[in-house]
Amino acid sequence: MRVLIKSICGSVLAATIVLLAGCRQTPQTNIDPLLWNEIQHIRAIDDHAHPVRWVQSGLPDREFDALPVDNMEPSSDPLILRPNAPQVVEAIKELYGSADHKTALMKEKGDAYPAWVLDQMGVDIMLANRVAMGPSIQPPRFRWVPYADALIFPLDNSPLASVNSDRKSFFALEDILRQRYVSDSGLKTLPATLSQYLSQIVTPTLERQKQGGALAEKFEAAYLRSLQFDAVDQSVAEQVYARYMGKKPPTDSDYKSLQDFLFRYIAAECGRLGMAVHIHTMAGAGSYFNVAGASPLMLESVLDDPKLRHTRFVMIHGGWPFTREITALLQKPNAYLDFSAQDLVLSPATLALTIRQWLEWVPEKILFGTDAYPFSDQMGWEESGWIASNTGRRALAIALTAMMRDGEISRDRAAELARMVLRDNARQIYGL
Repeated sequence: MRVLIKSICGSVLAATIVLLAGCRQTPQTNIDPLLWNEIQHIRAIDDHAHPVRWVQSGLPDREFDALPVDNMEPSSDPLILRPNAPQVVEAIKELYGSADHKTALMKEKGDAYPAWVLDQMGVDIMLANRVAMGPSIQPPRFRWVPYADALIFPLDNSPLASVNSDRKSFFALEDILRQRYVSDSGLKTLPATLSQYLSQIVTPTLERQKQGGALAEKFEAAYLRSLQFDAVDQSVAEQVYARYMGKKPPTDSDYKSLQDFLFRYIAAECGRLGMAVHIHTMAGAGSYFNVAGASPLMLESVLDDPKLRHTRFVMIHGGWPFTREITALLQKPNAYLDFSAQDLVLSPATLALTIRQWLEWVPEKILFGTDAYPFSDQMGWEESGWIASNTGRRALAIALTAMMRDGEISRDRAAELARMVLRDNARQIYGL
C-alpha cells in the first residue's frame, strides 16, 4: 500500500490518502479527498471480466471467451488498445515493475496468481465470463458466468456465417460449443423436435451450469444478430424447428422466430433457476459489428414481458453509445447495467458524466465492472483490469463529488452510493 499526501494550497490542512496497491496517484481537484479515500478502500465486486487461468505448462487458455476477438478482421482500435498506450505502460509498471518481471512473478505465484491480480485491482470477487472454470480461476474469488448463445442457433448456420469473415469464425465456434452442450447432455445429435431439444439439452445445460456455480448466463448475441427478440408462440417455433432440423438452411425470418423463442425460453429458465441474464449492449470489437443492432432499446419488449419479470437482466457495458437511452430502461423492475469496458476505453471525466446521469436516476441498478480481457501480448486481462478498475473508481469519484458540490447529496450519501456501485448492488442482485 502507498500513502500519498496531497497539500491543499493556502491551508495547513493535509489529507492523507491511503491507496490500494495498483491505484493511481493524487486525485484531481474535482475529486473530494475524503470520498476518494473511502472509494479506494472498498473491495469491489467486478460484474464482468474474462480472467485467464494460470497454466503451469504454458499452454494457452482459450476458454476466456466463447467468441474471442483476437481472430477478427482488423479494425480501427481505440487509443487505449494501441501498442504502448500510456495507461498500459503505467499498468505494467504498477503491477510488475517492468514487463520483464511478469513471467517470473506468474511462476512465483502459481495458482494464486489470478487472485493476486484481483488484489492489485482492489477487487474482492470477479464474475468470470468463461466457457468453463478451472484451476486458479475458482470460487470464492471467481464466480462463473457461462454462455448461452450457442443454444439459440440449433439449425444450419451456414447462411449466417457467410455474411462476413467475423461471422464465419464466430458461428464455427458456436457450433462447436453447442455440440459440447449436446455431448454433456448425454446425446450425440440434436433431437428431432423442439420440445425434446428444450427438455433434453437446453434446460439440462442451464441446470448443470447452475449446479456448477453459475450466477448468470451470458449472451453475446449482438455479435451474431440484433437484440430485437420478439415474443413468439412455441407452436410457431416448433414448426420452424421441425421444418429445418437436419434439412435445408432456414430462411432468415423463420430462423429469427426460432431464435427469439429460444432466447425468451432461456431467460425464463434463468429466472426459475435464480440466475441473471447478462447481455452485451455496446458497440463491439471488429469492423463488421452492427452497432445499431446492439441498442439496448431493442430489449424493451423483453423487459416488459410479464413472463420474464422474475428474471434479472444485466445490460453489460452500459449500452455505449446509447447511454442516455439505456437510462430510461432502468425503471423496469428487472433491468440493471454495469459500466464494464467503458472504464477501459473512456477517460474518467467522460465516463463520470454518464455515471452521474445513472446515479441521479436509479442508483441501486448500477454495477461496477472492468471487462478485463487478454487483448494483446502487451495488455492482458491483468493490465486491462487494472486500468479499468482505476478509471472506474476515479470516474465514480468525479461524479459523486460533483453531486455533492451541487448540493444533491451529502458526503455520507456519496460514500453510500460508492459502496452500492462498487459492491453492495452486486451482492443484492446475485445473493452474494
